[in-house]
Amino acid sequence: MKILIKFVPMLLVGTLFSSFIGERNEEAYSLTITVKDLRNSKGVVQFAIYNKDGSIPDEKYKKYYKKDAAAINNGTSTITFYDLSRGRYAVNVFHDENENGKIDKRFIVPKEGIGFSNYESIGLSNRPEFSKASFELNFNITKKYKNNLHVDQDGK
Repeated sequence: MKILIKFVPMLLVGTLFSSFIGERNEEAYSLTITVKDLRNSKGVVQFAIYNKDGSIPDEKYKKYYKKDAAAINNGTSTITFYDLSRGRYAVNVFHDENENGKIDKRFIVPKEGIGFSNYESIGLSNRPEFSKASFELNFNITKKYKNNLHVDQDGK
């Protein structure tokens, strides 16, 4: 009991102190990603965002910063990531038609649709990398893709 009595005031002081230290003047931003004209409405679209150089390509989805999946309605899927700090981000979208969580391939070519921010085509001579796929996030952004390809970016 004596230990508990000593511990509770220390915990309260620690909590108050950390709340003052933990305050940040940093703004939080949102990133909305929309994929249109998917070849079908089967499965889900997996969205992953990256914030470090060397993080993409990430075929097994182990290096992402945040990842989520969204349903497909009439060939379109949208997701919003909230509370993002200012910085550089890259986006990877993956149409997981059979919902198995992995990129299915035929030989070395993906059978399901994939795409990266700032890439109109992906190939052996044009492999995704963070420096080419990344963009600066310093205001709320909506990124739109058509057939899994980047088409525009709108600030809101």
